[in-house]
Parts: sequence; structure tokens; C-alpha cells
Amino acid sequence: MAAPKDQRIAVPVDDPNADTEWNDILRKHGIIPEKPPSPTPLIEEAILEARRLAHENRLEGKDLSDLSDLEDEEDEAFLEQYRQQRLRELSALQKKSVHGSVYPISKPEYSREVTEASQQGPVLVNLTSAQGSNVESRVLSQLWRQAAQEYGDVKFCEMRADKAIEGYPERNCPTILVYNKGDIVKQIVTLATMHGVKTSMLDIDNLLVEVGAVKENDMRVLKRRRDAEEAEEEGNTSRGGIKSSSDRAKREDDDDDWD
Repeated sequence: MAAPKDQRIAVPVDDPNADTEWNDILRKHGIIPEKPPSPTPLIEEAILEARRLAHENRLEGKDLSDLSDLEDEEDEAFLEQYRQQRLRELSALQKKSVHGSVYPISKPEYSREVTEASQQGPVLVNLTSAQGSNVESRVLSQLWRQAAQEYGDVKFCEMRADKAIEGYPERNCPTILVYNKGDIVKQIVTLATMHGVKTSMLDIDNLLVEVGAVKENDMRVLKRRRDAEEAEEEGNTSRGGIKSSSDRAKREDDDDDWD
């Protein structure tokens, strides 16, 4: 006797996320789950918000001379608003700029000039090498002077490492010590974790932001980062132009070979 045939009817299921009349029926009867909301509106909203913020903040990092150069491109009232904001920021910085140079310190002065002074804000100490052949130490000392001039509201100190700590290893120079509220909150031994002999003011900026000596949106930090990005873009464009010219010349030489 032949086995009875399966009388069940197979229900065809299309792509469950497709917008079809059949899927609507299946969803209505709970056979397939409701279609998840499309992420497209959220993505578009995020893109529009990013563009809006970029437009609003397009003058961040610009100094007064930069603003003057944009008079033909930007709305006069908008520029004046930013100009006044920059003037207020500069005035506030000038009031706080009580330092302006590197403090060379001795061991008897260390507690007063560093530990106690850090109760008023972060103090950065550069423990230098006793040897003139230490290139990293020379690089950091130069950056220290520049940083002290630009960030007059931050205290920068400098001392020979072997004078601060008896027997301090030369291989650990330079060493950066950051004090805040009387304690060491950051220690950097040599410039290996930064960019070695290529350490720049961008690295010093990042350190100051990290330890809370300056804010992330500080106009000095923003300007240097913007200048670095523009320089990199110009460099890429220049290299691209040279490459294109070289490729074009090569193609022309190849064409001549067939003449």
C-alpha cells in the first residue's frame, strides 16, 4: 500500500526584509518578524549634523590675522563675532600668563618651585642630560623654551637629571615629570614614546591637553593642528603633482620610442 502524500502546503517566504504584499500578510499574522527600521534616516541625520558643526566651527583655530584674510569670504557680522571672541580669549590668556620662560631650578628650590607650585596648576619639569651629545635632550630643551613662551599660563621648569636625583641614569634622559596638586601625575622617560628626535610642538600640545594644563579647544592647540593639516595637504598635493608630471613625461618618452 502506497504511503499517503504529504497534504501540507509550503508557504513561500521571500526576503523577509523586502517590501512585498506577501511579506505584509506574513508580518500581519506573525509568521515573520516586523521589518527593522531603515538606518538610512539616522545616517543622513548624522551626516547633516556633522556638516553643520563643521560649518559652525570652520573658524576654530584661526587667529586675528587669519580672520582678516577671510573678509571677502565670510559674512562681516559673523567674522566680527569671532574676532571679539578671539580678543576675549587673548585677554584672558594674557592675564594668566605669569610665566613665559623656563625656570632653571636647583635641588633646594625643587619643593617650592615644583611640588608646592603645582597646587596652583600643572608644573612640567624637564630633567636634562649632562652630556651635550644627547640629541633628544637638546631637542626637548628647545621645545621647552618655545612651549614656555607660547604657554605663559603654564609653568615649565628644567634641571639636570643628575643634580635632581643622584646617580640618575644618562640613558633615561631626557625625562619629563608632570606635577599636579603636589603629586607626579605623568612621567615620560626619553622621547621614545613620543617621536624621538622628531618630537615637535604638536606632541607638547598633546601632553599639555592630556595632563589638563590646557583645554582641547585651546586656540593655540587648534591653530597648530590646523596648520599641520594644511601643510600635510599641501605636501600631498605637491607630491601628487610631481608624480603626475613624472608619469606624463615618461609616457611622452615611451611615445617617442614608437615614432
